[in-house]
Amino acid sequence: MSQTTKKPMSRKKKNTLELIAMYSIIGVMFVIILYPLLWTLGLSLNPGRGLFGAEMIPTDWSLVHYEWLFFSENSDYLTWYRNSLIVAIATSAFATMIVCFTAYAFSRYRFKGRKNGLYAFLLLQMFPILMAMVALYILLNTVGLLDTLTGLILIYVGGAIPMNAFLVKGYFDSIPRELDESAKIDGAGHFRIFFQILLPLAKPILAVVALFNFMQPFMDFLLPRIVLRSPENYTLALGLFNFVNDEFSNNFTRFAAGSILIAVPIAAVYLFLQRYLISGLASGATKG
Repeated sequence: MSQTTKKPMSRKKKNTLELIAMYSIIGVMFVIILYPLLWTLGLSLNPGRGLFGAEMIPTDWSLVHYEWLFFSENSDYLTWYRNSLIVAIATSAFATMIVCFTAYAFSRYRFKGRKNGLYAFLLLQMFPILMAMVALYILLNTVGLLDTLTGLILIYVGGAIPMNAFLVKGYFDSIPRELDESAKIDGAGHFRIFFQILLPLAKPILAVVALFNFMQPFMDFLLPRIVLRSPENYTLALGLFNFVNDEFSNNFTRFAAGSILIAVPIAAVYLFLQRYLISGLASGATKG
């Protein structure tokens, strides 16, 4: 009896199957990501108030909720938006600046306690900021910064240093030290080397750090909930929570309208920094 032999799958057919599988996974992920966004957008255009009965694609769509957010005398939305922008911009700027100096010191200098400092950064990354909420509350209350945007900014900046400093330090390590040596031979000092050589080369990773720290105040709810008490100091996440928190004023459509607009400044910053982000994420993963 002749035994039938199985023909091996051709390379072209194998590549086609791999391509179909890849696009199928991308399609599923696209639906998972896009569906909540479309539902929230459709909900914000529904003229009603409730969550149930609202249409994903409303037939009688209206901008009444957006008009209320911006033009109503009873709306504090613009105040919340301003507070969130202040916290986001200040956090992004100060965190990026402090992280740059910290990462440069750990990357280019050898000093006593350097190794322990790096271990401390790794250790601090393992513990979420939620574990220190009580201590942070007592600390801010002691120094008189409770219920202030300044206190919130300080917590965000402090929490951003360990992980981001380790990330940027890895990027600085990938920049050849020969550039520093050549600059020193030409008479450049430490600050000139830092500002004129390393910082321009580190723009990709700095864009990543700036974007991540800019996004956090817009997305975070728990920390502002603990720190802020006055409605005039609320950030967007905390202010929008009031639309659905009160038992007698559940307004999910207005909440959806306010949530959609949160994406505007984040998208603007992302588009501005887009050319640096991909290379920054890839190169920052290399740690020396």
